[in-house]
Amino acid sequence: MKRIGILTAGGDTPALNATIHGAVVRANQLKVEIVGLIKGFNCLFNPRVPHVHLNPLYQEIPELDPTKGGTLIGSSRDFVDPEKTEDLDLVVSRLKKLGIEGLICIGGDGTLNGLQPLAERLPVVLAPKTIDNDLGLNHPSEPDEWVRVHDATAKAGFRYKRAASNAVFDLDHIVNYVTPGYATAVFVSAQGVERIRTTAESHRRIAIIEVMGRHSGYIALGTAYGRPDIILVPEHAPDLELLVQRVKHLYDLQKNVVIVCGEGIVDEQGRELGAESRSTDPAGNIVLSGAAEALRTKLIQMIGDKYFQLYRRGESAKEAIFTRKVGHTQRGGRPILFDRFYAAQLGAETVDLLVEGRNNAVAVLQYNAAKGFHVQGYDANRFRDRWGLIHARSMYPALYDAKLMKPSKLGIDYLMPIFTDAIGEDDAEHMRQTLFAAGNLAQPYHSINTDVHKRIRYLKPDVAVGPAPV
Repeated sequence: MKRIGILTAGGDTPALNATIHGAVVRANQLKVEIVGLIKGFNCLFNPRVPHVHLNPLYQEIPELDPTKGGTLIGSSRDFVDPEKTEDLDLVVSRLKKLGIEGLICIGGDGTLNGLQPLAERLPVVLAPKTIDNDLGLNHPSEPDEWVRVHDATAKAGFRYKRAASNAVFDLDHIVNYVTPGYATAVFVSAQGVERIRTTAESHRRIAIIEVMGRHSGYIALGTAYGRPDIILVPEHAPDLELLVQRVKHLYDLQKNVVIVCGEGIVDEQGRELGAESRSTDPAGNIVLSGAAEALRTKLIQMIGDKYFQLYRRGESAKEAIFTRKVGHTQRGGRPILFDRFYAAQLGAETVDLLVEGRNNAVAVLQYNAAKGFHVQGYDANRFRDRWGLIHARSMYPALYDAKLMKPSKLGIDYLMPIFTDAIGEDDAEHMRQTLFAAGNLAQPYHSINTDVHKRIRYLKPDVAVGPAPV
């Protein structure tokens, strides 16, 4: 294999450039050209196919910085429709005109779902990325647990539901233990918890902090490092009576409470607390109006104004209970050492998979106590249920203690290998040297897009050949 294409798809994560960098370094070693496709799958539907040569003369371009968040080749939420065979044939023909013999897609479960129709036409592999840590399997047989349940209200007339598991859960048997971007998102979220805590302490408040993770509670679980009092995750509907009891006990004791909730937390009927708005994002997901705000409303109703008036700590529950969202800061900025290091290894593994002749495969990050973290290839079809669909991984229920509303002992055992040495010395030194650099005051921000744009090349359109001149 002489030339490989690479693209980033879906939402932003901090370790995308690190993944690309790892792929380019390995491609240089193997004397393989690597072409970056601009704006994800969107590029493939453009007849001009904007692209960048990432390793001319087998040397990486200077714009490719693994310590920089985002992706220098851009991303989009466009996807490949397996029903549109003519479009797929066009996509493949354009890649062949560029001399691309294999394709690396950096993405999550949605990207992996869209990878299949392309893999039937040329070798394609996936490098995982998602801050939600929801690409993988809690155990190898997990896809077989999904069943279809009749639902007249659903668009297709059915919905997917997990059946009871018969597998014995073991941390060593997780497929894709952790995804690049997750560690940095937890780092940002845990810092946010620590900072909001001091406001709650100073003003005798109850803070509800919302973190990302629509169907997966991994980020919320990881914020335990910021020592919130209560953590709520989408996989477990909270017992509101128990929650109020716990909040009152803590408030009596320490005059403040900090609650972390995942954006997809549900009520006892399984309805998302924040799904009051019916608008959708570009990927078709319901835009949540705010789990934290919905939870605040319930606590205001259940605790009441008199409770806070009695303590002389506010005129009303509305005044005493406030919300904050960590928001998109979880998705951006410099990736911490754990993400940079393993993202690069996964990127390199995808190049090896293509060169070895693998197709429809995923580079996964595995962990066991004896070997530690290591990368390997995994057949993408083993992520699929019996109908061919890939589901986002939920946090395994046993990682969370629903009564304590915190990580269980098993959850702590899961988190520790990831975060024990997750931050490098260079991370702190970089902040010291750059954040308050004098030049920041005088010089405007210089976007990487400005430099990369100068390198973008386009596929030349086909020119119709007329009759030879007489």
